[in-house]
Amino acid sequence: MKWEFASDKEKKNYFRRMTEAQKIEAFGEILAESSYAVFLGGAGVSTESGIPDFRSKNGLYHKTDKRFSKYKPEYLLSYSCLKKEPEVFFDYYRKNLDARSIEPNAAHKRLAQWEAEGRICGVITQNIDGLHQKAGSKNVQEIHGTTWKNHCVSCHKEYGVDFIFDSNDLVPKCPECGGVVRPDVTLYGEFLPEEAHQNSVRMIQFADLLIIGGTSLAVGSAANLAHMFHGKYLVIINKTKTKMEGMADLVFHDSIGKIDAWGI
Repeated sequence: MKWEFASDKEKKNYFRRMTEAQKIEAFGEILAESSYAVFLGGAGVSTESGIPDFRSKNGLYHKTDKRFSKYKPEYLLSYSCLKKEPEVFFDYYRKNLDARSIEPNAAHKRLAQWEAEGRICGVITQNIDGLHQKAGSKNVQEIHGTTWKNHCVSCHKEYGVDFIFDSNDLVPKCPECGGVVRPDVTLYGEFLPEEAHQNSVRMIQFADLLIIGGTSLAVGSAANLAHMFHGKYLVIINKTKTKMEGMADLVFHDSIGKIDAWGI
């Protein structure tokens, strides 16, 4: 690496004096010379494909639908709702989380390209829409699960993405045993999927460059992972401020989709 710094403070001050164009150039150089770069992303990566996030003013939690007006948003996607009011859960799920017709955007495609070129080692995502895989990414750790897989809670038989969304039953049932078929999505009140979480922890711990994009790090799972990073360079790309900006070397207050136009 062409930069040598006497302290972490000196390094951060150096990068913070850069113009936007200089920061983009520096990001490209850091990415090119990193041996194990990892991308950690959130809802902002998918909003540019038309998928609403949860908490913004146009997000899922602020949609007005009389059928669900008496419920708190977190409850509708919770394990409690699935168990106590499965008809309500699946009605809300089908209406709001069907991403089968959504296409990856420029950010998804650029990240897949970087992985194919060996420039990043993989993606850790909070999103459940499968767009990273659709764009061509191979090493994708989905720490909140995915809508593209379903399973029976009784016999554990696995079903594809269409099973729940295309079912005519209010509560989808397993043809083999009659048990409820649920999505492999991490609901409120549930633990993160163990394998994806452990893989993510290992990736973060090995990384010499962590790129955080499209997330404010408001959700504990992503924030906890980000705080495990002790590598050389931290880059944040997000429209709004995040809680980790004081720790970052490069910060871009912009759409994550802009990485496609940076020529990196």
